[in-house]
Amino acid sequence: MKKSSLNNRIFLYLSIFTLVILGGIWFFQILSLDVYYEWSKKGEIKDVADIVLKSYKEGDYNDVLDILAYKKDVCIEITENNGITYSTDSISRGCLVNNSVEINNYKLEFMRSGKSSITYRLTNPKVKNKTLIYGVKIDDDIYAFITTSLEPINSTVNVLKKQLILIIIVVLLIAFLIAYTISKKISKPIVNITKTSSELSQGNYDIEFNSGTDIIEINKLEYTLNNMTKELSKTEELRRDLLANVSHDLKTPLTLIKANAEMVKDLTYKNKEKRDKNLGTIINEVDRLNLLVEDILDLSKMQSKAIKLEITEFNINDMIKAIIESFNVLCLKDNLKIIYNGIDANIKADKKKVEQVMYNLINNAINYTGDDKTVYVNLKDLGDVFRVEVKDTGNGIDKEDIKYIWDKYYKVDKNYKRVTYGTGLGLSIVKNVLMLHNFKYGVESKKNEGTTFYFEIKK
Repeated sequence: MKKSSLNNRIFLYLSIFTLVILGGIWFFQILSLDVYYEWSKKGEIKDVADIVLKSYKEGDYNDVLDILAYKKDVCIEITENNGITYSTDSISRGCLVNNSVEINNYKLEFMRSGKSSITYRLTNPKVKNKTLIYGVKIDDDIYAFITTSLEPINSTVNVLKKQLILIIIVVLLIAFLIAYTISKKISKPIVNITKTSSELSQGNYDIEFNSGTDIIEINKLEYTLNNMTKELSKTEELRRDLLANVSHDLKTPLTLIKANAEMVKDLTYKNKEKRDKNLGTIINEVDRLNLLVEDILDLSKMQSKAIKLEITEFNINDMIKAIIESFNVLCLKDNLKIIYNGIDANIKADKKKVEQVMYNLINNAINYTGDDKTVYVNLKDLGDVFRVEVKDTGNGIDKEDIKYIWDKYYKVDKNYKRVTYGTGLGLSIVKNVLMLHNFKYGVESKKNEGTTFYFEIKK
């Protein structure tokens, strides 16, 4: 398909529309005028015939028919016993010559046919114009003939044709001007949006779409694009943060591994205690790197829908207790408390994935809990669903930040700080696992009172 600008396309369509309309007017007013005129005249003389029948039966019809013939521009003739008893005195182009042999033959043919009415289309031998004659039987041996010309007045038609040509030229000029103005007005805001979009494609997110129009659809497009720009800007910021944070999480353990390996090599290889400590640090940092890689792989698989859930029935109460118990060493080391209130509940889900969710939620709560170092875990029966809640007592999250906390490495505090435990991908993994299960999930937070993460499992 040949490409063209929106401005030219609108102008072309409006011009074609105008030409089609004017072409239709020309066809109906000029080319089909004769056909329409004849059809109209046929109906008109039939109406005249009805009046003639009525007037004749009522008697004293001469004056009535004279006026009728004058108003309708027709000739009326009534014959009785093969003799003319009434005829208009008009010398109109529509009146046929009475003593014409051809005309009289047509009249006699109709009178002998026994028909109640007939229509003939003849050429007036007097003025050589096309004429319509309508015959109707009034009574025995009484007939009426109404004739009218089928050619409209030439001078009037010529004036109309010239006037129509002039009108078409004027309308075309006005239409082209209007089409040009409309095309410019409609295309200008879209052109503005296109120019701004080209800046967006270059990676400039500090732009605002402003079409300068009051067209509803374009305003909606403008609003959508502005929202998209904001989201792209936030996504770009998150991408940069992700690269920086992953780099940070990779760099720190690698630095520690290298430093401790060098110490073992150069300094402590003869001192068993120090050597074991250095090697232990190396092992811990390798474990952290391994955990980070596993989290990234799991997240990638879930986002690409490459993971298939293995649904089984299990007791989630027992599972939560076991996970909390796995944090005991950490709790003793850092003086943390995990308070659990639960009920006995069996659910159907992927057990390993739900364990991953619980571990990440508790781990996140430990990282962000308040000075009391307390985390609350609740399992509730809400009738149709079981609700799992994990609450910390930290500073809480601002409302505008809540929708972003599920993103990878998103931090309410923009000054990035390496998490004490975990990889920083936990909440993103939680979100994807819960979405795979179609579990409802969310966050409730109050500033300086803490944050509660929850998800609900249908029974």
